[in-house]
Order: sequence, then structure tokens, then C-alpha cells
Amino acid sequence: MTIFSDLHSYANPEQAKNLQRFFKTGEGDYGEGDIFLGLKVPEVRIVAKKHIDLDFATLQILLDSKIHEYRMVALLILVLRNKKADPLMKDQIFNFYIKNTRNINNWDLVDLTAPGIMGNYLLERDKKLLYTFARSKHLREKRIAIISTFAFLKVGDYEDCFKIAEILLTDTHDLIHKAVGWMLREVGKRSLFEEETFLKKHYKTMPRTMLRYAIEKFEESRRQAYLKGLI
Repeated sequence: MTIFSDLHSYANPEQAKNLQRFFKTGEGDYGEGDIFLGLKVPEVRIVAKKHIDLDFATLQILLDSKIHEYRMVALLILVLRNKKADPLMKDQIFNFYIKNTRNINNWDLVDLTAPGIMGNYLLERDKKLLYTFARSKHLREKRIAIISTFAFLKVGDYEDCFKIAEILLTDTHDLIHKAVGWMLREVGKRSLFEEETFLKKHYKTMPRTMLRYAIEKFEESRRQAYLKGLI
């Protein structure tokens, strides 16, 4: 079976309708124009593993599609391939990913791929591109910037997460508020001291949703103190 027929074999029209609503695909919404087959992420992963050696030309066809799961499977193939790639292939995957940011147009596609591709690639490299993305006018690139830092957090490096979070503190979109808050919460899982040092400096002015996400796992009394501005 081709990758296209494999994906369509899991199609679920009822689930597709729910996803169309959940991912805000209406006119003017961030996911405008997306079409869903109705697959669950584990099903897309099954197809990705089966077609891990798919050529870049076909991956590009998938990424250029309006069908959400086509783009997702292409990106998950890149993540899987990147794990075992040699340096030359890692370069190719990274450059292909950057070339296709216009097609990584929804928050789930960012979250599933940015740490494993962009974050891991930049771990020991110049991170200037992340700051360029953080200042982008495009929602997808701003979210890629902060979510990519997840790879750095896993090795105890918080500096870029905090710097990019500061750039995004005044952003107006809730998907950025949630992403920054999530990454700050992940810092806290590893070093509560580091997270609170950042929060004490910014919590009174950061967007409320960002703060709520950042302190979600705090003890209730501590969480309420932040929400009431009593820290």
C-alpha cells in the first residue's frame, strides 16, 4: 500500500468533523482551510513507522497538502528518521524542516516535531534562528521558537527558554501564552527555583493564561498566591 492509501484506511468521518471544529479551521481562524481525515495521532505514527524511508519528493507532496494528517505523517517521518540519522542527513532534515515552516501551520504539528528536529539540531549550535522565529509575525514560527527549547530543558539548559519567553511576554495570541506557560512549567519540573526566579520577575505582567499554565502543578496555596499577586 502507498502511504496515501494507508492513511485513508484509518479515515474516520465522524472524528474528522470533531477535529475540524477543535483545530479552528473556519475562515479567519489559525487553522483555516485544514482538511481532516479523522485519524488519531497513534494511527498516524503507525503509518509513519511503516514508511520511514519515504523520499523527500513525496514528503514534500504530503507537506504541501491541505490534508492535516498528510502533513503530520510527513513530519513524524522526519522526527523518526532524525533519531538515527548521520550528520549529513540531520543537516538535510533540518533544512527541509525550516523550508517547510509554512506547512507546519497548526499547534499540534509544531508540538510533535519542533523539539525533536529543530531543538535537537540546535542543542550545540548557534541559536540565532530561534530568536528570529520568536520575533516573526507568524504564529507558527513563534510557537516553534519556544517549543523547540523543550530539547534544551531536557539537558538542564534553561537560558534560551527564558530569553524567548521574555520576547513573547507581550504576544497577544493564546496559543503563544499556552506554549510559553507550558515550557515554564517544564522548567519547574526540573528546577522549581529557576522557574520561580523567572516568575517573580514577570508574573504580574505576563498574560493570565501564560501564568496559569506555568503554575498549574504548584501547591494550591502557592498557586493562589501567584494568582492574587501576593508573591
